[in-house]
Amino acid sequence: AGNGICKCRVCECFPNFTGSACDCSLDTQPCMASNGQICNGRGTCECGTCNCTDPKFQGPTCEMCQTCLGVCAEHKDCVQCRAFDKGEKKETCAQECMYFNMTRVESRDKLPQPGQPDPLSHCKEKDVDDCWFYFTYSVNSNGEANVHVVE
Repeated sequence: AGNGICKCRVCECFPNFTGSACDCSLDTQPCMASNGQICNGRGTCECGTCNCTDPKFQGPTCEMCQTCLGVCAEHKDCVQCRAFDKGEKKETCAQECMYFNMTRVESRDKLPQPGQPDPLSHCKEKDVDDCWFYFTYSVNSNGEANVHVVE
């Protein structure tokens, strides 16, 4: 794999590589989660990629959980203030809620759908006026959070 030399039809790997074809990186940096733990403490780093041991967690560093309560509720107030300029965090929005990229879409069918490379949570939450609003929350392989919200 370009990470070693071939001697008598056997790969001798350069440092930090292993495997019969030297195609397995021993570098754990790509597995480092935002909390500083390898694979968020929920998986093992194999060849520079997280193998999540808890099946409900996924993503490049085992940080996304589709079925866990909380992804939607956790980000609801920030999405509400960024998208609609209201809610509990309206006054502190600029300080507390700039941690995600936000894209407005016209309707629910324009929201990103499951099947994209980044794990995705679909959210339906009530705002301060008791109206429903819809958004998706995903984290890409660079660790950037992306929100799509229905206008």
